[in-house]
Amino acid sequence: MSAPEPRIAPLAPQEWGEDAVAALRGAFGDAAAERMLAAGPDVPHVPNVLTTMMRHPKLAGPFLIYNAVLLNAPSIDPRLRELMILRVASRTRAPYEWIQHVRMGRSLGLSDDELDALANDDASFAWSPLEADLLAATDQLLDHYRIDDDTWARLAEHLDERQLFEITFVVGTYTGLAMAFNTFGIELDPELHDIAPQLPD
Repeated sequence: MSAPEPRIAPLAPQEWGEDAVAALRGAFGDAAAERMLAAGPDVPHVPNVLTTMMRHPKLAGPFLIYNAVLLNAPSIDPRLRELMILRVASRTRAPYEWIQHVRMGRSLGLSDDELDALANDDASFAWSPLEADLLAATDQLLDHYRIDDDTWARLAEHLDERQLFEITFVVGTYTGLAMAFNTFGIELDPELHDIAPQLPD
């Protein structure tokens, strides 16, 4: 980040108003919201993305519910989703998004070699045909705002209509988030600083 501190500072849970609490309850349920609101040294850190989004709970609440569909009830395989998100994070130079999804990608089986290839835009890496087509589709959406006909046809041989539908929403959503994270200057959470690989400067 070029800024020495966030442009939009996180809002500590102790400062959340009723609208912020309602947004969290609607997105994550009562139990999770209560954990975030709890005080004390044993309570896990609330991610900076959430404490920043609570500056605008009327927008954040519906967005978090929508985004939960992409993360928790996807049509496309979650590992493939993470490949697309990590490509977006790499292309947009979004370190907060990148590190969060390195952690998620690892939990879904992405290898260090795969993560390094994404971080360094290694065109020689031996992706599977479907993976290569999804990464190409991601690049086409970022560059031209449309998946090329040939790429779409190859994807349609392996993915159903809902999965094809979801590709553009994954890429578009996480491109928008990357813009927000980079513009707001969201800082890495303490537990994320040592996660590798980081994006190259």
